[in-house]
Amino acid sequence: MLFNEQELQEQVVKLEGWKLDKDTLVRKYMFNEFMKGIAFVDEVAAISEAFDHHPHIVIDYKAVTLRLITREEGGITALDVREAHEFNEAFEKAR
Repeated sequence: MLFNEQELQEQVVKLEGWKLDKDTLVRKYMFNEFMKGIAFVDEVAAISEAFDHHPHIVIDYKAVTLRLITREEGGITALDVREAHEFNEAFEKAR
């Protein structure tokens, strides 16, 4: 179920580093080494498989950008928010 605008704003405030870009959640993670970013992407892939919900991933040298949206619902849902929290936890471990 989609969040309404107020619910969405409340959720985004709780997501460190994430922002809204139209109808998607976006976060850019920065790493001090290319291979740390790649290892993080491997962890993102494992989390995504467990959720059966996959982000758009862009790797740009030491930066990894993730975009989340539930296409079937046409916007951001609780699933996107839960997954974003998991990605943040994985990032903290990967540093």
